[in-house]
Amino acid sequence: MRGMILAAGRGTRMGEMTRAVPKPLLKMNGHYLIDYSLHALANIGVQDVVVNICYHRDMIKKALGDGARYGVNIIYSEEEVALETGGGIFQALPLLGDQPFIVLSCDIITDYPLQNLPAAPAGLAHIVLVDNPTYHPNGDFCLNGQRVYMGADQTYTFGNIGVYRPELFAEYSAGHFRLGDVLKKEISQQRISGELYQGNWHNIGSPEDLKLAEKNLV
Repeated sequence: MRGMILAAGRGTRMGEMTRAVPKPLLKMNGHYLIDYSLHALANIGVQDVVVNICYHRDMIKKALGDGARYGVNIIYSEEEVALETGGGIFQALPLLGDQPFIVLSCDIITDYPLQNLPAAPAGLAHIVLVDNPTYHPNGDFCLNGQRVYMGADQTYTFGNIGVYRPELFAEYSAGHFRLGDVLKKEISQQRISGELYQGNWHNIGSPEDLKLAEKNLV
């Protein structure tokens, strides 16, 4: 199984912290943010990791190199203009192969055990949901067992962790679009499974988020 780390965004909510440094290279407890995802993938035996890059992409390539020190082979998917989460994955599909692949976001810091993800999801994808954070109280999706659906009250938030079949993107073409919109379409057709994780999970969207994650994940 191959993996992908989404690392093309600018991280504008981080303010001055990302003016000269791309968000994946911000430091937390002495490590780059993206290091946590790279190590997590390496720890479950993923050998090839695609990293999509755009903002300050040369800095990221110089910092991470070929991935040897992480125990993985990094393949870069370079974007001239940031394509958002869905568009970034779509562009990288030729690098990800024809089997299900894991996608993580460089700004999600968590101790979720990636080995729990199914190697072959029953539907088009299997995603990890988390309790709604304070900044997203209305959530994204509901969950009944492993069935993800959309209802009047969206009980949980998409945790930006999942395993996807390439066929999930069969009806799409190159361009700028969100993964969340792709998932919503297929969830309405009951083609997405999921699970709830209630351990440590942090979305590093602001300097305050970074400080909180540093305190909780040492």
